[in-house]
Amino acid sequence: MERILGPYRGTLYAILRGAAGLLFACHGAAKLFGWFGGSPMEPPLLYVAGGIELVGGLLVAAGLFTSYAAFLCSGMMAVAYFMAHQGQGLLPIVNRGELAAIYAWLFLFIAATGSGPISIDAARGGSGEVPR
Repeated sequence: MERILGPYRGTLYAILRGAAGLLFACHGAAKLFGWFGGSPMEPPLLYVAGGIELVGGLLVAAGLFTSYAAFLCSGMMAVAYFMAHQGQGLLPIVNRGELAAIYAWLFLFIAATGSGPISIDAARGGSGEVPR
């Protein structure tokens, strides 16, 4: 597969980063504004979570300050997992925390990997490399 997909590594990573960021931003928009079938939530903690999801997701999708935004999003999803799901069972499939867990690990990977070659960070003179 390396021979076939390897030449498209940067493009595929940009699509992954963009899709994850936009989907995460939709969660924030649903929390804050009730968009996409969501209902606006009021407690201050949910405003913070919605703001991180919306702004952080858009930054990750665009590839701007990617590592910092993704690290913040990863941490928020880890906290969300332990606050909202862990008490309902040990495994994510049991406590319905699969989405929080996968977002936490995915954003941690993006934070460690960086923005990639197709990003605003790369256009601004960042490294833009996606490691092997």
